[in-house]
Amino acid sequence: MREKILTFIEKNSRIDLKDLAIMLGVDEITVANEVAAMEAERIICGYHTLIDWDKTSLEKVSALIEVRVTPQRGQGFESVAERIYNYAEVESVYLISGGYDLLVTLEGKSLREVAQFVSDKLSTLDSVLSTATHFILKRYKDHGTIFGEKKEDKREWIS
Repeated sequence: MREKILTFIEKNSRIDLKDLAIMLGVDEITVANEVAAMEAERIICGYHTLIDWDKTSLEKVSALIEVRVTPQRGQGFESVAERIYNYAEVESVYLISGGYDLLVTLEGKSLREVAQFVSDKLSTLDSVLSTATHFILKRYKDHGTIFGEKKEDKREWIS
């Protein structure tokens, strides 16, 4: 039942527990207890709102930064990842495969502010060997949500 609850609330964290209970065929108290237990166990780590910032007057710049690091003896990537994720500007840090070791996402007020963060804070860390910054110019889809106007599918059906 936990996986079903997680699947539903991942798509819509505002779903009413009563409605969720009906869909799962159990009582509301059972669902509430399961959600509370998963929050206590940190399976559910938070609830977030997805916002299309392009439709607001707030200026925001998002970037993906690939980071190549020297892993620390006995700690691997943990200590450098922790140093990076403790910066307020950093939204997320992932250990990735490929040519780089970490993928860092962050937001700033301008391209300059993001670039300044990378050059002044991120690139100067002892274990950081190199970085590659990619600015997000437009979001088409994020967390399963399509941004902008939905366009009619004009592909021809083949039967």
